[in-house]
Amino acid sequence: MRIKNTFLMMMISLLIGSAFSQMPVSREGTLVETISSAEVMVEATGIYFGEGRSDRSKRRDVGNNGVSEALKDARRAAIYTLLFGGTDPMLSQPQERSDFERRADRFLNEEALTNYITWEDPQFLTRVRIEEGTGIRVSKNFRINKEHLLRDLVAAGITVAREDIIAQVGFPIIMVIPDTEQGQDPIEKLSQDREARQAATVIQSYLTARGYDVVVPEQQAALSDLAAAQIMVEGQQRDFAYELALSIGSDVYITFSGSVDEAAYGTERYAMSINAFETTTARLLGSETGYSQGRRGETMVSLEEAVNTSIDNVLNRIMNYWRTDLGRGIQYKLIVSIDPHFDDFQVDEIHLAFMDAVDKMARSSRELILTSQTIDYLVWLDPAEYDRSLRVYRNLKQIFDGMMTDGELGRINMNRKMLLLRVDY
Repeated sequence: MRIKNTFLMMMISLLIGSAFSQMPVSREGTLVETISSAEVMVEATGIYFGEGRSDRSKRRDVGNNGVSEALKDARRAAIYTLLFGGTDPMLSQPQERSDFERRADRFLNEEALTNYITWEDPQFLTRVRIEEGTGIRVSKNFRINKEHLLRDLVAAGITVAREDIIAQVGFPIIMVIPDTEQGQDPIEKLSQDREARQAATVIQSYLTARGYDVVVPEQQAALSDLAAAQIMVEGQQRDFAYELALSIGSDVYITFSGSVDEAAYGTERYAMSINAFETTTARLLGSETGYSQGRRGETMVSLEEAVNTSIDNVLNRIMNYWRTDLGRGIQYKLIVSIDPHFDDFQVDEIHLAFMDAVDKMARSSRELILTSQTIDYLVWLDPAEYDRSLRVYRNLKQIFDGMMTDGELGRINMNRKMLLLRVDY
């Protein structure tokens, strides 16, 4: 029995060792450029240390096998960079990372690397001996099909498909508008600014290629004065971008702004800043600035390159937020206007009844504003039970009205994840 247990432990150790042996030695890489919605360019470093008992034999091994082995390590490091590197890695959850490490051989063997790497620079960026010649370090640029890699991660059960996350949050609508000064109309800027129109088109194309529902407004939408009065702090200028997102019904709105900077050798590069906000809460979901290569002229080419460089990281950040939020449930914003004719005692009853009604429905909630005329809540609800705002309103009204206060709950407007409600006599 002891022999069998020993043999089993040896086999497990060999299997674990095999998986971890595929992990790169260097683990060094940098995202250079986003080529398209599917492909990215990564500069990666590979390291190989010679084998042998003496330094002389190690140097001989490096001379014979060092370049090819270090190059294999660089290819693995390129994939590793996308999975674990930077501020927005493909695998952001601890469970995803540990699952991958146990099955790294499936993704980092030579055959898999050939499938993921669509192009390899024929020239080395660096190739130097290290450790007194007993090791070698090389670096190259690699073009990687990120979408192919993601599909395999989903198929292996390591991460959740983007489509599944989108389906759970209700197929979110994203609106794309230029960044403007407070009070300035973004629709007017889109119609008058050629670069703003081009940037919006590039972002829209990128989003639709990823399967998002996208809105790029082409004419002035009817802004909701009531929503503005309920949501905006008294005395502030109207935020047209925010109000427009509310009026159209988007879940997320993306703003962008670009500028041209001087680069090396008399060239110019385009800088594009992209920000993504959650419409109902105005929470910043992601922010990134991307740069183009230095060029003379060709402003639109540089603009598109700068957009592609930044939008990918912003979308990764949005997905990571949604992954985290889904653990709590689908988020809704509830804003309630209370009739001013209620006295203080009646208002207290309404506040307490509304709190109890929310507690009966929500997985969790957050009280934002509570005054004699306004209640403002964020609630997280079970997505299986509350997949649309009308279901939220129906249950909330039934529970609240059953608590026998002097008020009755009604609705003013419902906009996907935001409900504007009222309590009247």
